[in-house]
Amino acid sequence: MAHDAIRSELTELFMAGVAAADPVRAVAQALKARPVEVPDGGTLILLAVGKAANGMMQAARTAVPEGVPTRCLIVTNYENHRDIAGVACYAAGHPVPDGNGVIAGLAVEKLLRETGARDMVLALISGGGSALLPGPVKGLTLADKAEMNRLLLASGADIEESNIVRQALSRFKGGGLLRLAAPAPVRSLILSDVVGDDLRVIASGPTVGPIADLATARAVTRRLGIWDQMPETARAALRRVEPAATLPATDAELVGSNRISVAAMAATAGRPVRIVDDPLTGPVTKASARVLDLAADAASGATLLFGGETTVVLQGDGRGGRNQELALRVALLAEERGLTGDWLFLSGGTDGRDGPTDAAGAIVDQGSLGRMRAAGADPRALLANSDSYAALAASGDLLMTGATGTNVADLQIFLTL
Repeated sequence: MAHDAIRSELTELFMAGVAAADPVRAVAQALKARPVEVPDGGTLILLAVGKAANGMMQAARTAVPEGVPTRCLIVTNYENHRDIAGVACYAAGHPVPDGNGVIAGLAVEKLLRETGARDMVLALISGGGSALLPGPVKGLTLADKAEMNRLLLASGADIEESNIVRQALSRFKGGGLLRLAAPAPVRSLILSDVVGDDLRVIASGPTVGPIADLATARAVTRRLGIWDQMPETARAALRRVEPAATLPATDAELVGSNRISVAAMAATAGRPVRIVDDPLTGPVTKASARVLDLAADAASGATLLFGGETTVVLQGDGRGGRNQELALRVALLAEERGLTGDWLFLSGGTDGRDGPTDAAGAIVDQGSLGRMRAAGADPRALLANSDSYAALAASGDLLMTGATGTNVADLQIFLTL
């Protein structure tokens, strides 16, 4: 089979995983199994935050019983934003928070503070919500929050470490929306972009609770080596008096996840597959070695399916993302190990956006490095500058899907022929 056909096959498998995280279907099924109940005389507040906000809101509005008064508000990223009749729609920055996110946060805060005991809040939470809804604690500015986000991304912090710090610096994260909505009850439907599906970590847990206390957040920043680089206002915020631990009751349900998407890829494959049960996590340097170690043990023609979320430490001023860098490192390590025969490796973000680029990730093969060099690109030099995007663009290996409207972390496929 020609490589172009196999690349198309791998892309279709990847998109099957993305489709399994369809927010419309996920929310519709959850609300069919357990319909929304609003007390007589109350208003239903539909609040959707994250990259999958539009689809989740669409399904929730369809499921609302006739005659129930509703107020609807969406906060999503620019790529997924669209105006919807009857819904207050806000677009904001991701992965770096911006001023529009602050404006959206104030609108959310106002909406929830106006709720009463007879109202009901249905929160629809998906990946990206942490950056999209910045609510800096007192004394912290948006610029401070953006700098903290930059430091965390550049440090190679995993999503749990990042969220521990973000929660500690936010009015909304770590159960903040529960506090704002009280005394109105909050039910949340959550689409997970987090390996392991810890509800406290997804979008930094706005409708559940914090992962850790302020002391732990301070320890994380020191362990990552960023404490001394942080704005003084952020250090002061992490030294403040610990907030009260008591939170209003939470009612949270997981409606989609990375594991579900990996299973959907397996069900769609037209060839033998093996699901790698342990998520592909940690630094891309170690993840690339793990991929090739597992591939070496796989039978010819087998397809390995992975899910997870790796981390990258930025070393230069180039462009890329964790999926692009993972793909480039797999190609380089395969060459270093003298891997022979035909193989292909796909790594992509299910949101269609890998880092600050327009690519979802990449598909590399045994000829990728040759194509880069023929185009005048030095893959190792570009990798050293964190510029995997330029390397993969030179070889024609970028995976371009456009924004998908969902987010359940990353999916990977390794195929030997």
